[in-house]
Amino acid sequence: MGRKVQPIGFRLGIVHDWESKWYAERNYTEQLHEDLKIRQLVTDELVRAGISRIDIERAANKIEVTVHTSKPGIVIGKQGSNVERLRQMLEQKIGKKIHLKIEEIKDAELDAHLVAESIAEQITRRVSYRRAMKYAASQPMRRGAKGVKIRISGRLGGAEMSRSVTEMSG
Repeated sequence: MGRKVQPIGFRLGIVHDWESKWYAERNYTEQLHEDLKIRQLVTDELVRAGISRIDIERAANKIEVTVHTSKPGIVIGKQGSNVERLRQMLEQKIGKKIHLKIEEIKDAELDAHLVAESIAEQITRRVSYRRAMKYAASQPMRRGAKGVKIRISGRLGGAEMSRSVTEMSG
């Protein structure tokens, strides 16, 4: 039996911080499902905005949602029109007061989630998976990452048999 550890749970409080910051005794499941719904609505609404993570903080009946994105201009829109529309849509669906904050990710090449998204996007555009992996591994190393490990699985290059390919640097 392999002993596999959940990567985020293993690093919580040390390298990573919690994505939701709140405490509930009675209505925990309601609030958890609310968080999941908020995350789903924001990611569906801002598909091309390069969203890395969505942090949620709660206090009484106010929810503070922080969206970490590599393209804040797309999220904010002209004079903040997109942010206001998104906030109103979330308040309507959830039924609570929501405060939206947008934070820019300075080095998008050093964010694992964004790198993985870019590889997936390139593969859907039928770019060679080898080229996409090599490029995605070299960019963070140039930006000062300590190491990169990329693993792609599936029917690579349209092959009949699925396999997995790993690329490591550093």
